[in-house]
Amino acid sequence: MAMLAEMIAFVEAFCAQQGIAHQDRLRLTLIVEELFTNSVVHGHGGGADAPIDVSLSCAADEVALTYEDSAPPFNPLELAAGERLAAAGAVEARPVGGLGVLLVGQLARDSRYAYEGGRNRLSLRLPRSHAGTTP
Repeated sequence: MAMLAEMIAFVEAFCAQQGIAHQDRLRLTLIVEELFTNSVVHGHGGGADAPIDVSLSCAADEVALTYEDSAPPFNPLELAAGERLAAAGAVEARPVGGLGVLLVGQLARDSRYAYEGGRNRLSLRLPRSHAGTTP
């Protein structure tokens, strides 16, 4: 978790360089923070020196995020589909947790998961707003 601030700084620097709108910056930062936290806490049991790789690119209408870790195989998109069903029920009946993965799935326009070469790879495409880049 000690590297979370560095990961967020990387995302924010990319967004600033690319002129990504404030609301899109917040959305992208939230997604990376959620994925990173889940990798460390759930994938690696609270901490590890295993690398986590994030790559970002953008086009006029979207931002592409590729997130990779070496935790045991885990498809968050599968979990998000189940969480959508559970979220429809009463709050009191919901188990604790899982909403972050649901949020990540809802914020992306397109998402893909693969486990290759001992690494989880999640690719997301997020729509860009055109509301300006004011902070």
